[in-house]
Parts: sequence; C-alpha cells; structure tokens
Amino acid sequence: MHLRTETADDYQEVFDLNYRAFGNREDESRLIERIRESADFIPELSIVAVENEMVIGHILLSGAKVTDGTAAHNVIALAPIAVHPDYQGKGVGGRLIEEGLSRCKAQGYGLVLLIGHPSYYPKFGFTPARAFGLELKQFEVPDEVFQVYELQEGQLGDIKGELRYPEAFF
Repeated sequence: MHLRTETADDYQEVFDLNYRAFGNREDESRLIERIRESADFIPELSIVAVENEMVIGHILLSGAKVTDGTAAHNVIALAPIAVHPDYQGKGVGGRLIEEGLSRCKAQGYGLVLLIGHPSYYPKFGFTPARAFGLELKQFEVPDEVFQVYELQEGQLGDIKGELRYPEAFF
C-alpha cells in the first residue's frame, strides 16, 4: 500500500469508496464533492491509500476557522475518512491520519479538529476540544467526540473560540 495526493482521476473511486464504507449512502461522498468545489479545499490534504492500483482509503482535511469575537484563526477540519470494507482493521485509516497530520504540520497549521469516535482518534493524539476552550455550536455532539490535535506547540493555549465548519458541510 502507498499513500499519495488524490488526483481528479481518483474522484469516482473515492466517491464509490465513501459510499461503500459508510453503509451505501452518499452523504460523505457528496460532502467531499462540495468541499472540492469550495475555497476551503486544500488539494495536498486530500490523500488516498492505494493497493494494486485500487483506492482502498481516503482522508480529507480542509480549511475551517475558529472564531472568538472578531478574531478568526485558520484551522483544519478532518472529515471524512473512509477505508474500503475489505481493508478495515488493517491500519489503513491510521496511516492516512498520520500522513494527513504530517502534511498539515508541514504546511504550518496549528490545530486539526474533528467529530469522531471517542476511542479511535485518541490513539493518534486527539483529545476532547472543549477542555481547551474550543466550542462547537453548529452540531450538537457530546464532549468526547469533538476532538482536537495540536500540530504546533502552544496553539491550544493561543486559539480559543468556536469552530466554524465551512458552508460546504451543510
């Protein structure tokens, strides 16, 4: 398996992968399409896992903002991530997350935020975000599923406020 940046040639495979991985529904696949068409899309942060010339995994990290009064901080939102059902539980998702975090850090971003499973993402260093003065009001989710990862030391002390998912998420 190797990881690489998604290309336009991958779009249909990524659509199909997300459709299958999320129980034969199009919600995540359509979300990816909307993000790709938005100003918040960062092509280098759309990553595929490929094995035998087949896309077996995909992660999308895109731009978002944390706002506090008139201050706005650029952050990254991780959503969605999908692994082909035949490859789940084999470390594909973990490799995609690690690669995505590495690329975000290299691009100078300070924080990655997500809504995700409370026992999965902490394995990669994610922690509940509200404990650090971050809030999410656009979606009602329990504290343990709204999570943050600090890419640059000190960012959790510097960035406070409400995570604002871009319009593409709605």
